[in-house]
Amino acid sequence: MNRRHFTRLTGAGAAGLWLGIPSDRVPDGRRGPWNRVPELTANPGRLADRMRRLATFGANDAGGIDRVAFSDANIEARDWVAGLLRDAGFTPSTDFAGNLVARRAGTQAGLRPIMFGSHIDSVPGGGNFDGQVGAMGALEVATVLGEADHATRHPLEVVLFTNEEGGKTGSRAMAGEVEPFELDLPTASGFTIGDGLRRLGGDPARLGEVRREAGSLTAMLELHVEQGGVLDSDDVDIGVVEGIVGIMRWNVTVHGMTNHAGTTPMDRRADAMVGAARFVTSVYRIARDTPGRHVATVGRIEADPGAPNVIPGTVRLTLEIRDLTMEGIELLFERVRSRSEEISDASGVDFSFERFYVSRAAPTDPRIRDVVEGAARSLGLTSLRIPSGAGHDAQSIAILCPVGMIFVPSVAGISHAPEEFTADADVAAGTNVLLRTLLALDADGLG
Repeated sequence: MNRRHFTRLTGAGAAGLWLGIPSDRVPDGRRGPWNRVPELTANPGRLADRMRRLATFGANDAGGIDRVAFSDANIEARDWVAGLLRDAGFTPSTDFAGNLVARRAGTQAGLRPIMFGSHIDSVPGGGNFDGQVGAMGALEVATVLGEADHATRHPLEVVLFTNEEGGKTGSRAMAGEVEPFELDLPTASGFTIGDGLRRLGGDPARLGEVRREAGSLTAMLELHVEQGGVLDSDDVDIGVVEGIVGIMRWNVTVHGMTNHAGTTPMDRRADAMVGAARFVTSVYRIARDTPGRHVATVGRIEADPGAPNVIPGTVRLTLEIRDLTMEGIELLFERVRSRSEEISDASGVDFSFERFYVSRAAPTDPRIRDVVEGAARSLGLTSLRIPSGAGHDAQSIAILCPVGMIFVPSVAGISHAPEEFTADADVAAGTNVLLRTLLALDADGLG
């Protein structure tokens, strides 16, 4: 039977996890490096119930959610999560970037905190698992620790990051990377980022105080759905993330000449739309034909003046390039820009590029990869090392400390849509890997 068809997890065997594996085949979680890790286990029923409850905040008629950052639904959901974290023995507060940070003290003086969490804001018309799995998994870990009255050596911080879908504002503020102009950018909520932060209880004028110092955290862990179909199609339980792609985005403007569509001969036109069309196809071809694991996308385009009887004089579009290295992004961009010069000569138009977003590529820490892999093995779960093609909050925090990411399967790789789905069993499996990874790091640090 396929892994994703299981609908529940119950405590059984030494690993405390049932995945349809006979108890005599479940690896003994007390062997090797795991003999110092308490055998605590997530409550799958509670976890599933909380996933469904969170999905009611901002639910839409299509079966997905419109819980965009700074919306009323986003605020109500944060308040609900804060109350549950308080019940688990954590102390929640909101920093000046609007991040919900719930803290619990450790028992050994001088140890730096271990951070774990994700986000609960969605894209417009999004699904019920992107971000939610990591947020509810972190909440479940906090609850399990509270129920067991298990004191950790390290201080712990559970974080719900602000505006992940709209530019990772909260996590980038912790890294000191939010630019002043971003505060004036509009969001899907109808509020600018600055006004949205105020709605959450933050203060844009004091954003600099959110910045953490490099080395101030022991580690950061994030559980997330894969947002790709590899784990699902290969029937693998856990993705051990090798690294998170870097992202760069540019506003591209094609400058031509506005003129009458009926009276201007075809050989006397400087049609910005024609130049833009050639640019779009060249981006696709360059990305496809250049060896590597990069992707490039033109995601938005608009013509000015935008009338059916007028030759467009200006076309504005966006260019996004992602790769596991920043050098790979720059290389691809230089090829795209070189091609735009050739299009200019052939079409009689000009191109200008304005970079407006940078999110650095972030390899995960190899020591944490080993711990995640070992945690999965100790629970009788299969795992695969894979890259992340999507950006995540852990990417921002990687400038501050070692980070690790745990992926669980997303059925058919669907993401950012109401059809997005991850089985309850997979959510619980990922949460148990998160829990055991956290406990292992707390017991042994990073060596």
